[in-house]
Amino acid sequence: MKEFLTNLLNYLGFAWWIEILTANPRCTYYFGPFLSAKEAEAQKDGYIQDLEGEGAQGIKFEILRCKPDELTVEDEDLGKKTELVVSSALTPPTEFLT
Repeated sequence: MKEFLTNLLNYLGFAWWIEILTANPRCTYYFGPFLSAKEAEAQKDGYIQDLEGEGAQGIKFEILRCKPDELTVEDEDLGKKTELVVSSALTPPTEFLT
């Protein structure tokens, strides 16, 4: 039941995600979806530790409601796609705008 609710919220753009930005390598990572911000908060340290173990530096994170188009956005993509990476929870997902 929890997975169904999480998937439904994610489809609607209301699921919670962990967004992690790294300075080196310059990437944005999305981990989720989660049913609640509290659940995402409880999981974030594991993802951060994994990235640190892979040598990532300058790590910042945010827990937010969104619907990422991509789970990893690398340096060359950041300048071109930043505004397209997530759909705001306050606007309908892009598939409803066509």
